[in-house]
Amino acid sequence: MRRPQKALLFAGICVLGAASLVFSCKEKPKPTDGGGSVIRTLTKEDSEKVLVKIGDQAITLGDYAATLEHLDQFERLRYQSPERRKELLKEMINIELLAKEARDKGYDKDPVVEEEKRSILREAMLAEVRKSAPRPEDISIEDAKAYFDAHLADFRDPERRRLSVIVTRSEADGKAALESAKATKTAAEWGEIVRKRSVDPAVKPTLPVDLVGDVGFVAPPGDPRGDNLRVPEPVRAAAFKIANVGDVLAEVVKGGDFFYVVRLSGKNEPRERCFSEAERTIRAKLAQDKMREKERAFVEELKKDIKVEIDEAVLSELHVETPQPSSGDAGSK
Repeated sequence: MRRPQKALLFAGICVLGAASLVFSCKEKPKPTDGGGSVIRTLTKEDSEKVLVKIGDQAITLGDYAATLEHLDQFERLRYQSPERRKELLKEMINIELLAKEARDKGYDKDPVVEEEKRSILREAMLAEVRKSAPRPEDISIEDAKAYFDAHLADFRDPERRRLSVIVTRSEADGKAALESAKATKTAAEWGEIVRKRSVDPAVKPTLPVDLVGDVGFVAPPGDPRGDNLRVPEPVRAAAFKIANVGDVLAEVVKGGDFFYVVRLSGKNEPRERCFSEAERTIRAKLAQDKMREKERAFVEELKKDIKVEIDEAVLSELHVETPQPSSGDAGSK
């Protein structure tokens, strides 16, 4: 259930509509942020001005300004015309009315809503922690190069092969499809055979004929970067027995409950990336690692002041039931 969080976030965005009216009434134009909306420092008096009253709830000019500051320049462009600001103000009022009704009915005490609020507060706190984390451009070239030298294997891209397959329910059907496929010379001819013979639901008549049966790329067996959910391991291994792009494997391959006729439709040769190619990726990863470390350190500091106790015995009493396959599911395996 994501609606409570979406409602809270949308309500925050809607706050911006009203105060744009106030800004548009000022005598002189103020500097803009490049997105068409005026941003200035409010006095305490201005900040406390009530923009909208809805029952006993008030939305102030300060509430609006704070929300505006969190929008990028492209979002602000949406609220330049008075008409759009009025529409947004109406939406804001509607959301506040619904929120009030939800609170009156006790929906804000629902465990799911409470969890959503905790998640929002958690992200707000971590966002504050992340402000002091380094950005990718802050990572020194020495650190980036040291990481590259220590992880050279990660920057050796293996050979990748692109496959197209005919999927059949029986070996006999697979052999019949293979006989037809052997005579194909082009991707389009192969695609016509796939359309006639394959039981793969991904084979759709709307696909371009030269892409029918395509299941993407795989790397050599054993390389974790070469997994492909659409390609069973025996098919993946067999693909590396095919000599040339455009060739069809001379045998039918069993994969799970199905039989596959395999065509090599493309190939990327192995290559090693140099440091200049990998530098941007490395900087982003190291910056991400440092940010995660700051988050972990912050939580550990909190634990020094707030005692956390886990009762393992109570936790062990909880049993989560897992759905059992129906008889139909079991029979299809």
